[in-house]
Amino acid sequence: MTRFVPTNLDELRDAAATALAAEEPVEIVGGGSKRGLGWPLQTPHALDLSRLSGIRDYAPSELVLTAGAATPMSEIERVLAEHGQMLAFEPPDWRGLLGTENTEPTLGGVLACNLSGPRRIKAGAARDHFLGFRAVSGRAEVFKAGGKVVKNVTGYDLCKLMAGSYGTLAALDEVTVKVLPRPEAVSTVLFAGIEPEPAVRLMSAVLGSPHEVSGAAYLPRGTAVPVAPAGGGVVALRVEGPPPSVAFRRDSLLREHVGSGAAEVLAEAESIAFWRAIGDAGPLVGLAERAVWRVSVAPARGAEVALTIARALDVAWFLDWGGGLLWVAVPEQDDANAAVIRGAVRGVDGRGTGHATLVKGSPALRRAVAVFEPQPPALAALSRRVKEAFDPKHILNPGRMVEGS
Repeated sequence: MTRFVPTNLDELRDAAATALAAEEPVEIVGGGSKRGLGWPLQTPHALDLSRLSGIRDYAPSELVLTAGAATPMSEIERVLAEHGQMLAFEPPDWRGLLGTENTEPTLGGVLACNLSGPRRIKAGAARDHFLGFRAVSGRAEVFKAGGKVVKNVTGYDLCKLMAGSYGTLAALDEVTVKVLPRPEAVSTVLFAGIEPEPAVRLMSAVLGSPHEVSGAAYLPRGTAVPVAPAGGGVVALRVEGPPPSVAFRRDSLLREHVGSGAAEVLAEAESIAFWRAIGDAGPLVGLAERAVWRVSVAPARGAEVALTIARALDVAWFLDWGGGLLWVAVPEQDDANAAVIRGAVRGVDGRGTGHATLVKGSPALRRAVAVFEPQPPALAALSRRVKEAFDPKHILNPGRMVEGS
C-alpha cells in the first residue's frame, strides 16, 4: 500500500501527479472520521492530508477564517469560541454514529461532505458558508476558486460544486469559510405528547411565524432523547439571540401554542447539549445491528414518509429541519429495506421528491445498495462530465459516490 503524506501544496500536487502517472487511484483521508461514508473504496492507496493543517488567516472583524483543509474541527471551534464566534451551519459530528471515535473530524471533510446541523433551516447549509479554496484536481493541476471576503462574486461558484463531492473531484489544500457571532442566549421549548402529523403541522406553523426559530425537531414516542419531558412525542423548538429577544420569543411560543402539549423549557446548557445530540444523530447512536439512513423530503411530508416506513419495517426514527430531514435506523438485512425507504420517499403515486442516503452500514450492505440516491439519466450524465473534467483518470476516491467511477 502506498501512502502519500504531503506537507504543502507542492507536495500535494506531486503526489497527485505520481498517482496519475501510475494510474493508481488513491483514497483522500483527512482525519478519517468519515471513511465509512459512501461505497467502499476500490483502492488500497491513500492520500493523507493530515499535515495540511492549521489556521492560516483569521480576521474576526471580517467574519472570515482560512485554514488548512485537514485542520481539526476541535481547533476551529476552540479558536472561534475565544472570539465569541461560530460556524453558523452547526457542523455535526458523526463519530458516535459511525464508530470512529478515535479519529478527528476536519474542516475540509465537513465541507467536502456538505454536512449541516439543526441550524440549517435558518443559517443555510455548509456550502452557503464556503467562500473559497485551493486544491489539486485529478489532473494534478493546482486551482483555486472564491476568495477571502464575504462579498465575492468572481468566477464560477466552484465552492458549491466541491461541497458534497466527497473528495471525488479534488483534494483540498486550503479552505475559507464565513463565520458569525455566537448567540448571546439560547432557549429551547419542548412540547410533549404530540403525534407525528400534528407535530409536523406545529413545526411548519412555527417556522412560518416571525419568531426566527433556529431549530425544529421531533422525537416520537420511544426515542432515546437527551433531555425531554415524560410522555414522548416531543417537538423541540430553539430560539437564539440577545437575551430580551430570546425571552420574548420563547414566551410567545409557549403562549401561542399552549394547547399543543405538555410544555417545558430547557436551560441554556441543556439546550446546547440537546441540539448537539440532534445534529450528531444521537437518538440512533448505539444501534449496532441497524443501518442508518438520512432522508431529505419536503418538510410537510416528513411524518408521512416516516409512518409509511414504520408500517413496513422495524424502525427507529426522528425528524429534524422542521420535518425536512428524517433519520431512520432499520435492521441491516439486504437491499429490500432500501427499496421500502426510497419507495416511501416517492409516495404512493410515485411523484414524491426527495432523496435517501445510507449513512451507516456494513461494507457488504454498502456494496449491495445505492448509497446515494440514484440520479435521473440526464443528471447522471452531467455528473459524469463534471467528473471527467476534474478527474479524467478517476484517481480520486474511486467509487465513493458512484460505483465504478
